[in-house]
Amino acid sequence: MGIRNLERVTDTHETRILSLASPVRISTSGRSVRSRFFTIDGGSAQVILVPRSPRASRTPASALSLGTRDLVRPSQAPMAFTGNEPPAPVAPLCEDVADSSKVHRTVIEHARAAASKEQSMTLLQGLKLYPKAVAWSLLISTCIVMEGYDISLVNNFYAFPQFKRKYGVQLPDGSHEVPAPWQAGLSNGAQVGEIIGLFINGFVSERFGYRYTVLTCLVLVAAFTAIFSPAANVQTLLVAEILCGIPWGVFQTLAVTYASEVCPIALRSYLTTYVNFCWGLGQEIGIGVIRAMLSRDDEWGFRIPYALQWMWPAPLFIGIWFAPESPWWLVRRGRTQDAKASLLRLTSLDRETDFDADETVAMMVHTTALEEKMTTGATYLDCFRGVDLRRTELVCMTWAIQNLSGNSFSNYSTYFLKQAGLPEETSYSFALGQYAINMVGVLGAWGLMTLGVGHRSLYLYGLCGLCAMLLILGFLGLVPEAHRTEASLATGSVMIVWALIYQLTVGTVCYSLVSELSSRRLQIKTVVLGRNLYNTVGIVTGVLTPYMLNPSAWDWSNFAGFFWAGICFLCIIYTYFRLPEPRGRTFAELDVLFEKRVSARKFATTDVDVFHETVEEKVMKQYETIVDTKVPADKA
Repeated sequence: MGIRNLERVTDTHETRILSLASPVRISTSGRSVRSRFFTIDGGSAQVILVPRSPRASRTPASALSLGTRDLVRPSQAPMAFTGNEPPAPVAPLCEDVADSSKVHRTVIEHARAAASKEQSMTLLQGLKLYPKAVAWSLLISTCIVMEGYDISLVNNFYAFPQFKRKYGVQLPDGSHEVPAPWQAGLSNGAQVGEIIGLFINGFVSERFGYRYTVLTCLVLVAAFTAIFSPAANVQTLLVAEILCGIPWGVFQTLAVTYASEVCPIALRSYLTTYVNFCWGLGQEIGIGVIRAMLSRDDEWGFRIPYALQWMWPAPLFIGIWFAPESPWWLVRRGRTQDAKASLLRLTSLDRETDFDADETVAMMVHTTALEEKMTTGATYLDCFRGVDLRRTELVCMTWAIQNLSGNSFSNYSTYFLKQAGLPEETSYSFALGQYAINMVGVLGAWGLMTLGVGHRSLYLYGLCGLCAMLLILGFLGLVPEAHRTEASLATGSVMIVWALIYQLTVGTVCYSLVSELSSRRLQIKTVVLGRNLYNTVGIVTGVLTPYMLNPSAWDWSNFAGFFWAGICFLCIIYTYFRLPEPRGRTFAELDVLFEKRVSARKFATTDVDVFHETVEEKVMKQYETIVDTKVPADKA
């Protein structure tokens, strides 16, 4: 029998559906509804009305939502309605079901319990309960290592003798240099591709899931990498950078989003910021390979580093093939049973805590229902509507400030140091140490977060430290030419201090902030918009920085520090007045805080009770598939 326009009418008693009877006419509040009815076992009954005619289908839901005593007389034995006699009982038609109000209460109770457990969970408890989630998150985040590796190659090849002879032009003094326009083009080529890939990711990952999206991108990376090594000219290198940037853009957002959705609050900050560790690891490997190739005087000195990019896709593809899908994504797709199965795969089999997968899924269902009530849709345009406009602004600016705070110095470290007067090997040694400090900085940031330092505080005070270092870099440009060697060494030292401050604060905590400030429903698209603003700003700085440092262009050298110090100071002002503190909050709590338009400086101290908020009922009803509604023993 096809079932359409299903309407449930129940009282407080749980019941069991036994058999289907013939059509009868039932009076409900003066209206007649042609329907099929079910013979019920056990006291007051639950009746499912299925209108059979267009007229019946137009009956308001309120006309059907009556107590079942108006429809069925209580009895200990199955009874028929007055009218057509029902046939003998047949096999059960369906499992026990709970009425809407009971399902709603069950979701609230389970969600409240799960939220309480998550917020009281310690770091050690989280590691014991979610070791598999940690492992899968680390694996997917490792895709970022590929991009960090390539960026370090491109920006450090500009000081590489073999690379300059192949792709550069000869200067009047006989040396070779890659022209500033092509330096800007190569550095920005990947970012152009990333912008394309990021926008594609906003549609694809929500449609097909995180896992299949990452696997597809790994195949594309393996294919596009083949263009690098045999590139005969700088134009071919630019094409390769743009094409590889497309899957890299996908990795940038999916790694952060997956990490934030597979782990509890206690682990969220650590797994999302691990993405920054992967950037440093990729850059460290890249600069190490370049330094090892300095002894080669042929073109293989830069072709081998490009070819080594093939070492990443195959092992990552094999590992991620077995990864579980994000349970949050499954809940948004209405697949609550699959979400529960995924959650069980992410947690330890030896669970020492009172973990309950149903409760955790209920929390996801409640948060999704809350967000659907607050937002009208899940498109890019919805990111700029209502309260989500503020969240989009914050995510975009949090990303952009990474580049506006002088990050271009970090990407051009060897070139900057060489122009400042350091020998090539010394420049690469400084860069090698700097990228190692990048990774150490992430570990230091974890330590600060463990001690209770808030994300907003790390970001704000970090910007203050960066601004001070940029001013010092600028003043070092005033050192007389006679002391250029000492000034160059001081420049390298200050850059290392700058990198340490950056990685302890802004560079690391940014990944946690963007994963928390966006809603679950719009997270992918919001993070995509933010990362694209980061890339857009990166393109601008990528164009400006070569001109600032190139002796054949503006030749600012250290004085570029003054320019970026001024920009960084403006970022400090913005952060103080606009950036809130999301640390320790559940996603539902953050939704309510933004909905109530709580100011940034009151975020950390405002109390909220998310379980008294209105939610989207149709999302809550999806939870029926995992709610246990067995009949009490005395009624079975």
